Amino acid sequence: MSLVIDIHTHMLNNEWLKLLEKHGRPRYTLKAVTGGLRAIHLDGAPFMTPVPEMFDWDLRIRNMDRVGIDVSVVSLTCPNVYWGSEAVSLKAAQVMNDEMAKARRSFPDRIQWFCSLPWQYEKAALAELKRSLKAGACGVMVLANIGGRALTDPAFAKIWQAIDAARLPVLIHPTAPPGVKEMEMAHFQLVASVGFTTDTTLAVARMIYDGFFDRFQKLKIIASHGGGTLPYLIGRLDQCYEQIPACRTRTREKPSLHARRIYADAVVFTDDALAMAVRVFGSGNVLYGSDYPHTIGDPIGCLARVDRLPDGARERVRGRNSERIFDFR
Repeated sequence: MSLVIDIHTHMLNNEWLKLLEKHGRPRYTLKAVTGGLRAIHLDGAPFMTPVPEMFDWDLRIRNMDRVGIDVSVVSLTCPNVYWGSEAVSLKAAQVMNDEMAKARRSFPDRIQWFCSLPWQYEKAALAELKRSLKAGACGVMVLANIGGRALTDPAFAKIWQAIDAARLPVLIHPTAPPGVKEMEMAHFQLVASVGFTTDTTLAVARMIYDGFFDRFQKLKIIASHGGGTLPYLIGRLDQCYEQIPACRTRTREKPSLHARRIYADAVVFTDDALAMAVRVFGSGNVLYGSDYPHTIGDPIGCLARVDRLPDGARERVRGRNSERIFDFR
């Protein structure tokens, strides 16, 4: 059996949380939500709930053993470090990157990590990328929008060039999509159920239509949560490409062909959704993930669904695909 490698799983620390609470206002606040925990709110809408498991590395290792996960590729979650001044954003990135590098040293056979970067400050982001790779990061984590700006914004081109040159995996993780207030997503915490997958879908669809995968061919984009709604919508994207000239201005390949160059995690919650992701992206491009320890994370269920895949696909998704695309040192 292959190793089980979890490429979508998160950790925090108290220093990062204190920085957010101090410098994230007025847009980011921490307030109690139904159930007793404090959630991070964006423009009044709750969208990420820190839980105790996000702060305890020994507990993480015990839970990995309990569930049967061999290696976790940990990352910061939303809202990452895209708030505050350049100094604050860089400090927040360094705090978490140092935390994860330390964990990697403490558990060298169990922990790998994606670095976070202050993308909105190009020079600082490039310097932190270099520092993080030297410290052992195996890839980069980026949110699906950076303060409301698309990942294809020219302001981020040099950062993408550096990531591409290093041939790195990049986990695109959603955050609250722009407009949560106008869409009244505070009701029923709709950011978690609908907003996140929408954010990922918008980000990667823009990349496809913008020719991103023509410009950057060495990096490896991993779209969170099974690629958002892309597996379900890929035929519609193709139809728009064929019928709407505006969709063909930046790329010569239809979206379904681009999709075969995109990776997706297996953080979906039905067998049908996982099977659709495997069909659209290919069994060589889907990677096990758990979303542990988020409140809706499901390490046992996600792995059980992977284990119900056909034999060849099962081993690839459990870990062999990750072993192929990551440079674990």
